[in-house]
Amino acid sequence: MSAARDIRPRQDDLGVQTQHISTSPSASFHSPSSHSSALARTIPVINAKHLKPFATTDIKVLLLENVNQAGRDMLQQQGYQVEFLKSSLPEDQLIEKIRDVHVIGIRSKTKLTERVLKEAKNLIVIGCFCIGTNQVDLQCAAAQGVAVFNSPFSNSRSVAELVIGEIIALARQLGDRSNEMHNGTWNKVSNKCWEIRGKTLGIIGYGHIGAQLSVLAEAMSMSVIYFDVLNMMSLGTAHQVESLDQLLAQADFITCHVPELPETKGMIGKAQFEKMKTGSYLINASRGTVVDIPALVEAMRSGRVAGAALDVYPNEPAGNGDYFTNDLNEWATDLRSLKNLILTPHIGGSTEEAQSAIGVEVAQALTQYVNEGTTLGAVNLPEVTLRSLTMDEPNHCRLTFLLLFLQVVYIHKNIPGVLRKVNEIIGDHNVDKQMTDSRGDVAYLMADISNVNAAVIKDLYERFESLSSRIMTRILY
Repeated sequence: MSAARDIRPRQDDLGVQTQHISTSPSASFHSPSSHSSALARTIPVINAKHLKPFATTDIKVLLLENVNQAGRDMLQQQGYQVEFLKSSLPEDQLIEKIRDVHVIGIRSKTKLTERVLKEAKNLIVIGCFCIGTNQVDLQCAAAQGVAVFNSPFSNSRSVAELVIGEIIALARQLGDRSNEMHNGTWNKVSNKCWEIRGKTLGIIGYGHIGAQLSVLAEAMSMSVIYFDVLNMMSLGTAHQVESLDQLLAQADFITCHVPELPETKGMIGKAQFEKMKTGSYLINASRGTVVDIPALVEAMRSGRVAGAALDVYPNEPAGNGDYFTNDLNEWATDLRSLKNLILTPHIGGSTEEAQSAIGVEVAQALTQYVNEGTTLGAVNLPEVTLRSLTMDEPNHCRLTFLLLFLQVVYIHKNIPGVLRKVNEIIGDHNVDKQMTDSRGDVAYLMADISNVNAAVIKDLYERFESLSSRIMTRILY
């Protein structure tokens, strides 16, 4: 595999031999996102003309943390250079790796901090092969014109099923009975073992996972209440309560499904445990900082909480091994000593089905962004797309070395007067379609221009690059 190289357009590349023109990533281009939702909003066009940077073999992709094979295959089929590692990398090693990378795919352990991103001179897009994006400095990425995509839906069912299983296991103390049997102890008891039928499930966060969980729980004859900061439409007979305190007081089982935000850090602590029913249960499969674990240990020892299941923790190991100790979290030994406690290593979305779906979803988003410039589903840039061209459209085809179609993708600072300057540049050309949108300080513009040649491409690129508002310019044809 050849090493990735700088593929900004060079002076000699913009001559007659336009088949060698390469305006790939480091020149700056972007492409769409393709989540379930994004795909639902994008209707495939029969006989569509597929755009992509010319030198796809120059686009270097780095995939970390054992990204699913389905996603890897999709990226390799594009002709990109794909490097795959099973683990995450320490920051210094990551910086060395990322300097020549145009596309990076990560899961939850890799931290793309400002320090790392500042070294990623060729990077154009980040794919988070998971739900969360808190491991990425989204603001820094946007400021550099780097789009970030994730997979907010694909593992929802897997997490919901895990929670259902944990509710039953906690209610029947299955973990304790299993451990006892493994140690040779027969302990057939029914004391404080319950059916879940007729019990109340309280869901904190009624998003994709919470809503699926609600349906599954009702199918098992549980009553469902939920609390969310937004007014959410109930599924089935579930109903929304007005406050977290109200949910804590009513629920027999409480499960957390919220993002990691300043306002969710420690949202279940000593005060909240005191408001829960005596003998209730807590499940956290969201983010490790949501639950104050020393407070949970105290609540379980006092009998206030009869059982708990944790899949996430404030500090998690970067790889598999004997790392869940007090060196990682100072309360680990106390936590592990508790009865009727299920501890799992962040496996909520770790099913074959979920990982395959995530791989496909995010890989599609990355290839569409690299090849076409669409930002549907991006979490840090405005969502902009244009309808596909078709091979049958007049004046939008490629004849030998003459380029008859051009798409400009322009990421710029959201300041007054930029669009006027942009339109001054493209105003003398035939603009077939144009769309722009902004998010905060960053704006994103796409324009389709027909009947252009190599000289025009060179002129447009140089004029866009000269604007003081420019963050990134890409040309796709």
